[in-house]
Amino acid sequence: MRSESEMMKIILDVAKKDERIRLVTLEGSRTNKHVPRDRFQDYDVSYFVTDMDSFTSDDGWLDQFGERMMMQKPEDMELFPPELGGWFSYLMLFKDEHKIDLTLIPVNQAEHYFEESDGLAEVLLDKDDRIRRKIIAADEQYHIKKPTSREFDDCCNEFWMVSTYVIKGLMRNEILYALDHMNGILRPNVLRMIAWNIGIENKSLSVGKNYKYIQKYMKAKDWETLLNTYVGNTYESVWKALFDCYDLFRTYSKSAASALGFKYPEYDKQITDDSLKNYDRFHQSFN
Repeated sequence: MRSESEMMKIILDVAKKDERIRLVTLEGSRTNKHVPRDRFQDYDVSYFVTDMDSFTSDDGWLDQFGERMMMQKPEDMELFPPELGGWFSYLMLFKDEHKIDLTLIPVNQAEHYFEESDGLAEVLLDKDDRIRRKIIAADEQYHIKKPTSREFDDCCNEFWMVSTYVIKGLMRNEILYALDHMNGILRPNVLRMIAWNIGIENKSLSVGKNYKYIQKYMKAKDWETLLNTYVGNTYESVWKALFDCYDLFRTYSKSAASALGFKYPEYDKQITDDSLKNYDRFHQSFN
């Protein structure tokens, strides 16, 4: 497996010897000093080029980066529509398990790139001294921000309303419908509320993409309960996961409401009571 220094040298060497590539940036976790390094980190790189078509018309130039296991070109797919506008990306997984996510950007859009950047970017090479201001990678954009009163209320409203859709799926014996709402909407709002509480207690903090560092700031019991909500291979397990989500959401939302002076919604009790009644009806239907 190639070392980090070897990978960075290849990325820069390709750019240095190609006159069409004028500017190179590194993005993502490798620029974030708060993220621990490991071998699974991608190399998120952008090449700012003078002639996009000369690159995208032939993939042969990509062989310089190493022997690929597979590659994806998101802007050249039909099932999943492109999202980068006039930019073009290559997600390359190599046989030595390294991964480079390389984006080609027209060089005249360099200023726009930095204006829209999430802050996690470093300039690796600037052949024309285009970037006059100092670029320092920072993750402040991902720090947890205290919710407004409206945001808090919207989160509570969404959580408790969508819980009725989970109930509907369970009562109809439509477990995939129930799980889709549980996994796609309900639990993400539990995580959002937990993160808000963490942000209230800790200033200038990020819990990472997909809440991956949230465990470090949770009580062990709550973390175990949260993990248990990811089980869903039986109707009974989904019911239990639903009620565990209720308990977690209630605990953390009441805590946030108290800390921020917000009103906690009264419909919690009504929805919970109705859910318990439906749970009893569900079991009676099997007797």
